Amino acid sequence: MTAAARTRFPVVLTVLAVILLGVLLALGVWQVQRMQWKEGLIAAAEAATDQPPVPLAEALKADNPEFRRVILTCRGLSAAPYVELQSIEDGDAGVRLVSVCAAEDGAILLVDRGFVAAEVSARPPVVAADTMPVVLTGVLRRAPAPSALTPPPAQGRFYGRDAEAMARALKVEGTVSLFTVFATTSSNPDWAALKPSAPPAAFSNNHLGYALTWFGLAVALIAFYGVLLRRRMTRKDLDS
Repeated sequence: MTAAARTRFPVVLTVLAVILLGVLLALGVWQVQRMQWKEGLIAAAEAATDQPPVPLAEALKADNPEFRRVILTCRGLSAAPYVELQSIEDGDAGVRLVSVCAAEDGAILLVDRGFVAAEVSARPPVVAADTMPVVLTGVLRRAPAPSALTPPPAQGRFYGRDAEAMARALKVEGTVSLFTVFATTSSNPDWAALKPSAPPAAFSNNHLGYALTWFGLAVALIAFYGVLLRRRMTRKDLDS
């Protein structure tokens, strides 16, 4: 192999470097976009938290009612059937009780009634014929889809918030809302073991750090390629 062949312009390496650079820059831009989306989500959550509760029907008419505080009436909720969702609250293991609410405006939603610690074996009664109205306040949230690693439900207990599967288990007739109501007042005020609460409307926002990492790698790639190309060109000059 001649010296010229050994030191010719690295076309293949350049193409690979350009492709890799494009990928790194695209990932950086994507993280910036994710950061802007997350900031908007945090702002919306904080704004909704400061607003007084509104009737459920009014909240559901909004373009994006997530995080809205609502007030609703559910008949028979204090004695409604429920499924249990394995959960942790303030470091304590337990379950959250999830029932169906057929609201007065016709909407059908899942209601997360609250947390019950693992050491509590008692449960609220289930009386299918109970139609006593229960007035609740709560927070609307979209139910996150369970991951592929989430164990399947067993004996009425769920390990991921699979809204569709929960609705089937509760024998729901009709279309269930995409939103779950997290009760902030108790459906069973005479049973202190039930702790109603909504998940915190706080989100980690590490996307700026991720974006800087990708852009930093892009700069490092450019520097590495520049050094490599300079060495090749220098070697070519010396061999010529």
